[in-house]
Amino acid sequence: MLASGNGNKQTCVNNLLSIIRGEVPYDRLRGLDARIIDKPGGEADDELRQDAVWVLETYEPRAEVQQIQVTHDDAANGQFSVSAQIS
Repeated sequence: MLASGNGNKQTCVNNLLSIIRGEVPYDRLRGLDARIIDKPGGEADDELRQDAVWVLETYEPRAEVQQIQVTHDDAANGQFSVSAQIS
């Protein structure tokens, strides 16, 4: 998380998409579900997009999601990144 500038809508979206569910001590639902990475590629991408939309609608209602992009950085090791285009 950034020390300042956290009020910016895009910053909040980026922060939410970088959290894995269970990392926030008193809010265990915040973040993306890490169990999705064990699923087959096409199924995992669709489910990850749906999960990202749910997280953003729940925790950042100011952001209207236009598109969610899933990039496989190292698919063999389960490394991926999620980015959102918002308005």
